Amino acid sequence: MSLFLSVGYSSGRVFKLTTLIMERKKEENMEKFINNAPFALVLVCLIIGFVLLIKGADFFVEGSSSVAKRLHVPSIIIGLTIVAMGTSLPETAVSVSASITGNNELAVSNVVGSNIFNLMVVIGVCAMIATVNVAKETIKRDIPFSLICAGLLLILGILGVGDKSGMMLGHFDGVIFIGAFAGYIFYMIKIALKASKEGKKVEIEGGSDEDIKLISVPLSILFIVGGAAAIAVGGDITVDAASRIASDLGMSQTLIGLTIVSIGTSLPELVTSIVAARKNEVDMALGNAIGSNVFNILMVLGIASAISPISIITENIIDLCVLIVFTICVWIFAGTKKKIGRIEGFSMVALYVIYAVYIIIR
Repeated sequence: MSLFLSVGYSSGRVFKLTTLIMERKKEENMEKFINNAPFALVLVCLIIGFVLLIKGADFFVEGSSSVAKRLHVPSIIIGLTIVAMGTSLPETAVSVSASITGNNELAVSNVVGSNIFNLMVVIGVCAMIATVNVAKETIKRDIPFSLICAGLLLILGILGVGDKSGMMLGHFDGVIFIGAFAGYIFYMIKIALKASKEGKKVEIEGGSDEDIKLISVPLSILFIVGGAAAIAVGGDITVDAASRIASDLGMSQTLIGLTIVSIGTSLPELVTSIVAARKNEVDMALGNAIGSNVFNILMVLGIASAISPISIITENIIDLCVLIVFTICVWIFAGTKKKIGRIEGFSMVALYVIYAVYIIIR
């Protein structure tokens, strides 16, 4: 565990150094271009940023999964690590880029907004189309742990434990998140492998041999390198475009992060979930959404704050409290009948709409 922590922290420091040295001029040129571009072109840049983030993550995951399969890594482990983390790569790129460039409001609101959207809209829309069955493990283990993660973020954000004081996620806070993330991954792998050995059915997104495509080594390397580059560039473009839009429309970066950016990075999950719901294949929907929320807090904000401290503002605290309340509501919905039906789904979407109106007018 200590090795994992030191590697994660050291990697973050190296990434920050190389980014500042090799990419600063390019980022400044991109920021200058976006700041001087017509507003319509800025919107196009934002869309391009989303596309680079989403497709870059897809290519990166496909290339990495193929390499892992060639190295005979069990499919369950690939699904729990590479594939699962791949869904949070767009949020990671946006939050890391935002924290490095000093757009702290965007770094936190992107994660919180994405979590709320995944939980209330993605699952709510699925439930309105087809009943979402909820696994016992999701109710007893996953949702409570996601609440612990949100509570940890709230406490560390307010107290500023470690090397920063008050309303700040510092380097040490990031290490705490990365450590918790490592423990979570190891625990999930352990119980999945145990269940598999006992002959129990283990349902993990991207965790079967059929889900993992085996491609040539050169193509795998191209997918990994090209995907990583697309994610990095997409994150920079998205942050610069979002900051410009917020400035032109007189909106706060928090509002932009909670709405446009978080929804943009979560749209693939929404589309995929709607398609699955139409086929009545949504049994893993809630578990996947909760897992994504855990990854967003522990991995995304862990890496971002380990690289560069992130300031926390009052609005972030309020939004975190909303996330906790919404998670408890979904926990109650899921726990009563072990499923989320159409009425509950409609209620979840309605709650999100009320929240969206609130953050716009506050």
